[in-house]
Amino acid sequence: MLKVGLTGGIAAGKSLVARTLVDCGAVLVDADALAREVVAPGTEGLAAVVREFGPEILAADGSLDRPALAALVFSDAAKRETLNAIVHPLVRARAAELAAQVPRDGILVQDIPLLVETGQAAAFDFVLVVEAPEAVRLERMVRDRGMDPADAQARINAQASAEQRAAAADVVLQNTGSPEELVGAVRELWRTRLVPLNRERLRAAQQE
Repeated sequence: MLKVGLTGGIAAGKSLVARTLVDCGAVLVDADALAREVVAPGTEGLAAVVREFGPEILAADGSLDRPALAALVFSDAAKRETLNAIVHPLVRARAAELAAQVPRDGILVQDIPLLVETGQAAAFDFVLVVEAPEAVRLERMVRDRGMDPADAQARINAQASAEQRAAAADVVLQNTGSPEELVGAVRELWRTRLVPLNRERLRAAQQE
């Protein structure tokens, strides 16, 4: 299969790109969804997080209190690395299980917010990055997600820079226009780059 890594700065528009790729025919593995799954109540992942950070990061119903955990880790790089060391291996293992179910001629898109930060770019045939100016992303986080500006800035600062993401990308989509323009750009990319690349790989595999 063709393996596409999708990433981008927080609030850049990655979710819309992912939905559009699914509409085009891709199979999506969403790292954020898996990150929630592997720390659901009753999982070893949640138990490991509680052992490391204490029971105060649990909500009253025993689930993970994500805002409480975020307040701990996004302002402390060492704590963030500790959390990532617990969650990321679990997410990768689950993603590999799902990827193994994709048809041989399919196009797999793995939506990974920290693809660059975790050094995973080389694992993909094609890396797609979605970007928007930092000021625009900050405004979206405050306006659309109700985040405190300082917290929103801390989230941005915890990620790779736009330059670092661009260095790992095969294509960078700039989301500075309307949602319709972004959807159109994704569909064009699917038609002109991803589908032909997948065909080339399938032909090469058949000749081996």
